Amino acid sequence: MDVDVFVAVHRGEWTRLDELSRRRAKLTGPEVDELVTLYRRTATHLSLVQSAAPDPVLVGHLSSLVARARSAVTAPRGTAWRDALLFLTTRFPAAVYRTRRWWITTAVVSILVATLIGAWVAANPSVQASIAAPDEIRELTRPGGDFETYYDSNPASSFAAQVMTNNAWVAAGSLALGVLLELPTLFILFQNAANIGVSGGLMAAAGRFDVFLGLITPHGLLELTAVFVAAGTGLRLGWTVIDPGPRTRGRALAEEGRIALGMALGLALVLVVSGVIEAFVTPSGLPTWGRIGIGVAAEAAFLTYVFVLGRRAAAAGETGDMASSDLADELPSVG
Repeated sequence: MDVDVFVAVHRGEWTRLDELSRRRAKLTGPEVDELVTLYRRTATHLSLVQSAAPDPVLVGHLSSLVARARSAVTAPRGTAWRDALLFLTTRFPAAVYRTRRWWITTAVVSILVATLIGAWVAANPSVQASIAAPDEIRELTRPGGDFETYYDSNPASSFAAQVMTNNAWVAAGSLALGVLLELPTLFILFQNAANIGVSGGLMAAAGRFDVFLGLITPHGLLELTAVFVAAGTGLRLGWTVIDPGPRTRGRALAEEGRIALGMALGLALVLVVSGVIEAFVTPSGLPTWGRIGIGVAAEAAFLTYVFVLGRRAAAAGETGDMASSDLADELPSVG
């Protein structure tokens, strides 16, 4: 090995590795990936020099550089609140933004299905009769009936907990079961759309569709968005099984699975907000326009969060996956 030529070829990489190692606390996501790549490469260079041309000065320099880079790559994690802040301001919104085509399509199709079912139910008394007995439908749709009193049937705090738990299960099921070739997620979506369509259709047939919208809209905008995001992510995960692209199927599933897990945690927080709105705002004495305004504001805030913070983070290279330094270390390879 010609040591001078070897140094000339790789000096730029070593200089860059030294720079990244020294400012490890301020690295972006792509720079962390670059740090790990250069660390592995330089560790291989050190191994080559030690075996082929053990120049003591070069070995000492590379040993020090590799040790510093190793420390940067495996440095203890920051405080939990910093991790949480990074997740909420970067990783989660970026992941939601990157999957936008999946969940926006899911939302459009689901709303269309719910609308068609609602119109079918509202226009066909025979369909209504097959759903429930006339007395039961009247009890559901009358002023002060079951549909209206559902939202204040329990103390707000216990109702909020019940709603959040139910919604979390729906979102988690839509997301996690997508890996089974998407079929369970599609079933959950259809069931959810059918429930909304049937309720809306029965209320519309009773001439009380405005009440239906007034009670559903405040919490439903954010709640359904969270369900659509979860379902879209589940469908994307299922498609990864079918078509992993240039990655191996195992690697693709591991990466997309980690992203999906992070999204499940973020969506749980979104559902907490929608659950609080459903428990405290929907049954409140506020005028309908006030309750709907709160729901629209919450939905607008979430979409702004995704399409501003998320787009910015995605443009910077964030995928929503774990940082390279959090993943299992691999043996250095020549590259």
